[in-house]
Amino acid sequence: MRSRCSTAFYRDISTHPFLASQRALVASIIRLCIPGTLRISNMRFLTDKIESLKIGWNERPLTAEDFHRLCRRFRINVVEMPISVRGFYYRVKGRDHIAVDSRLGEVEKLAVMFHELGHFLFHAPETGATASFHHVAGLTREECEADTFALCALLPRSTLADRSPDELIEEGYPPAIVGARLAILEKHSL
Repeated sequence: MRSRCSTAFYRDISTHPFLASQRALVASIIRLCIPGTLRISNMRFLTDKIESLKIGWNERPLTAEDFHRLCRRFRINVVEMPISVRGFYYRVKGRDHIAVDSRLGEVEKLAVMFHELGHFLFHAPETGATASFHHVAGLTREECEADTFALCALLPRSTLADRSPDELIEEGYPPAIVGARLAILEKHSL
């Protein structure tokens, strides 16, 4: 069955009234994350690791409850409070923490939560302290991997098959998230 969200949709966002205002952000995500930073070998590593979690990733929309269940499973402390960045993951003295800006809207907050969880799943060192701030360092390979994890958690293939981009935006998904998710579908068939 052909997806209602055409994989070519993200190429011409200027024709969509909501996406046009987010053109620069979507274009930078497409340009930096999609072409080269997520290679096939990286994608296999990511998908194999995610599938081992058995959480329904990219099969059904994951919820805040799913996020918190995973955090309890991995003993990650989650704090929501007003902060100057959208979110960050950090490890101190062997304890993992995720902080999320409590002022974010529901969908954006969920995207940031799963993005930071992606850093824990894919980038946490075995030992030592670490910190990863949501897009503060720019769009590195690690940021793109965390984005891919988060975007597929929020908008799985089944959702893209059932709804058009306009419907997703009307449901409250930010245009930049819709555009970036479609780019991942186009590039990696995820």
